[in-house]
Amino acid sequence: SLFRILGELWPIFGGNVSKPKLTDMFYIPQKPYLTVGTLRDQVIYPQTREEYDELHDSDAGLAELFALVRCSNIVEREGGWDAVNDWIEVLSGGEKQQIAMARLIYHKPKYAIMDECTSAISIDLEGFMYVHCKKIGINLITVSHRPSLWMYHEYLLKFDGRGGWEFGPMVLPEGYQQGTA
Repeated sequence: SLFRILGELWPIFGGNVSKPKLTDMFYIPQKPYLTVGTLRDQVIYPQTREEYDELHDSDAGLAELFALVRCSNIVEREGGWDAVNDWIEVLSGGEKQQIAMARLIYHKPKYAIMDECTSAISIDLEGFMYVHCKKIGINLITVSHRPSLWMYHEYLLKFDGRGGWEFGPMVLPEGYQQGTA
């Protein structure tokens, strides 16, 4: 709920919220937003094709992004960047999440609200993408039940389900395995 309010997906009915400008934030839900349109459109959204063409001479950068998030096969399989589809129906859950991560990396916002957005992706790929996002300066704010993501965060905000909360440094449990990311 908190992240949906921060992403301005839900209205505020009381109190105050201080947050960065909406243009500095990107929200990625567990089930990414995809529309009927070209494959390119899925990555550059909310940018328009005209805006994209003014900034780029080719789709080489998009190809690099798809290689980075390990979904290059989609381009050939679906008929190229100009292929039009109902992507929600065509792509698997993991592929949708990989495209959402490519979109995040393409736009490079200051903050990313990640709401279970890698739940259908392998832990290794998830870790690789989190490391890359941090490397390019994206501050990650994550909702997840996967302990594999703990190591990519410095602070923990924990809600108790009754209106209470705790906030403090992320302390990894004794015996925590960092994995292979």
